[in-house]
Amino acid sequence: MVERGPTFRQVVLDGTDARALAEFYRRLLVWNYRPGDESPPPGVEDERGKDWLVLRNPQGGTQLAVQQVDRLPEASWPEAEPIPQQLHLDLTVDSVEELDAQHGRVLDFGGRLLLDRSDDPDEPLRVYADPAGHPFCIFVA
Repeated sequence: MVERGPTFRQVVLDGTDARALAEFYRRLLVWNYRPGDESPPPGVEDERGKDWLVLRNPQGGTQLAVQQVDRLPEASWPEAEPIPQQLHLDLTVDSVEELDAQHGRVLDFGGRLLLDRSDDPDEPLRVYADPAGHPFCIFVA
């Protein structure tokens, strides 16, 4: 008998401002909100943004969700302890030129550069923190 495991549906990130974190990744990945999770019109309270938001990959597959929390200690990785990363996202691009283009987008959308190894001949990469402090990498693959 062949074993069957569960289906990997999504990665969930905690954030103290779920809407802002979801918007960061929506813009960076060029993904879409799950129907009903879009930002409400100006002047309308953002009830969903106070709880749980889902971003869908337009090509299908794994999704990214954001969950509201009251507090969130920021990981100190890739620097020395005391707070390990626990999880980070790996995003890839096809060339160093695309890595440089994505660098500007990350900063424009509110991310911070943590480590720059873009000149590494074997695996050019940059490590960033999103607006909630979660680390993620963009590298040439």
